[in-house]
Amino acid sequence: MMRIVLFLATNLAVLLIASVTLKLLGVDRFTGQNYGSLLAFCAVFGFVGSFISLFLSKWMAKMSTGTEIITQPRTRHEQWLLQTVEELSRDAGIKMPEVGIFPAYESNAFATGWNKNDALVAVSQGLLERFSPDEVKAVLAHEIGHVANGDMVTLAMIQGVVNTFVMFFARIFGNFVDKVILKNEEGHGIGYFVATIFAELVLGILASIIVMWFSRKREFKADEAGARLAGAGAMIAALERLRAEQGVPVQMPDSLTAFGINGGLKNGLAGLLMSHPPLEDRIAALRQQR
Repeated sequence: MMRIVLFLATNLAVLLIASVTLKLLGVDRFTGQNYGSLLAFCAVFGFVGSFISLFLSKWMAKMSTGTEIITQPRTRHEQWLLQTVEELSRDAGIKMPEVGIFPAYESNAFATGWNKNDALVAVSQGLLERFSPDEVKAVLAHEIGHVANGDMVTLAMIQGVVNTFVMFFARIFGNFVDKVILKNEEGHGIGYFVATIFAELVLGILASIIVMWFSRKREFKADEAGARLAGAGAMIAALERLRAEQGVPVQMPDSLTAFGINGGLKNGLAGLLMSHPPLEDRIAALRQQR
């Protein structure tokens, strides 16, 4: 979940900053009421925002988590971690990513990067301390699966499409408020500006449902990759360990996020905004494939 949250947060920030900047520079006025031009305008800036988020993903992940990249292993555990990632990457047919450890009690791990040959894989200190070597390898294999499957690039493409229509309909809404409700007849007034930003925030959150649906689907694919690279038994054991940790009260958050795992898919809108399917469903899917 960490890589998804970081990507979405960066994307939303870039989108809002771009919208404010374009308004202050007066660029919005060139789109007028020509919806074809408006759609093209939104597509350009929608995809730019998405790909800026993608290119910043490694840097954002390192800064926000305090990840320390292993360049020269200082312990046998770090040496084992590097060797394991190298082996899994070779088997997956990708260039070895950067490998890091970040300070967190929670069982957590993530992979990110703008392409499969320039990625980052990191695990939490808590996961390394509590999981067996086979379980850690399965977690790493899951993350390598995300990288090899190109999930971040595909996510950026989907987000670009979503951004396009969020910006498009937000500007239509802003124009409606400005011209119809506030009766402004001279260019774009403050009503257009405020209504557009408000609509982008609301539509951006609702559009995240599409992105999260994609994320949930890709988790099953990453689990399959993890099972193929590290063994189905180890992958299932890692998921079972995560499910067991849901009952640990000490310093554990409401949702476990080890390699982006949430404890369960909640009902209603909250369920639609969950980035990962329930552990039970993922375990069952793996068992059916054995």
